[in-house]
Amino acid sequence: MTDSFMDAVGVEWEDCRLSSVGMVIKRLVDLIVAVVGMIIALAPMLIIAIAIKLESPGPVFFVQTRVGKKGQKFQLYKFRSMYEDAEYRKSSLAHLNEASGPVFKIRNDPRVTRVGRALRKFSVDEAPQLINVILGDMGLVGPRPPLPCEVEEYSSHEWKRLSVRPGMTCLWQINGRSDVPFAQWVELDLEYIRRQSLWLDLKILVLTIPAVLLGRGAR
Repeated sequence: MTDSFMDAVGVEWEDCRLSSVGMVIKRLVDLIVAVVGMIIALAPMLIIAIAIKLESPGPVFFVQTRVGKKGQKFQLYKFRSMYEDAEYRKSSLAHLNEASGPVFKIRNDPRVTRVGRALRKFSVDEAPQLINVILGDMGLVGPRPPLPCEVEEYSSHEWKRLSVRPGMTCLWQINGRSDVPFAQWVELDLEYIRRQSLWLDLKILVLTIPAVLLGRGAR
């Protein structure tokens, strides 16, 4: 997915209000916070890794291809929250999908382990994405990165949510997560892109804390 491909299908990117200097500051803040966060989280992450291995066979981390800024693909890191055969079983559960649009979500997904359910409730499974922030694939704040199969179903309007670097949290995250219909999710992302500022990023980060602790919309 390259710029030339997206130009060919008529994608018009949303304008981002953040200046070049603002983008540099945003990246520096992302890098500093991610590095410090990784150092602080090392011990808890080790405990989580042991719990994952003790409950079910398979790797500690789940690595998945996602789509980032302007269609660039990258490898996203998460703690494994499902059984190892989860991707194989997905097609057999398609009829239970509760999400609108191209997104796949099940409230009581049978593929999720007990440890994984606890990790997902408080978004702890996403902690390894600090690695993606350090690598520059993601930022702390930005639209959540979709799967390639989801992007293939996007309209030109939905493509606009890929105008900026994806993030670990966003307006969708603090407004109900999986309880938010896909169309509204897209509009929240486009609103963020149009209003993007360092102050808005800080506000979203602060509001993410109670949203995560309360587990609103977690699946």
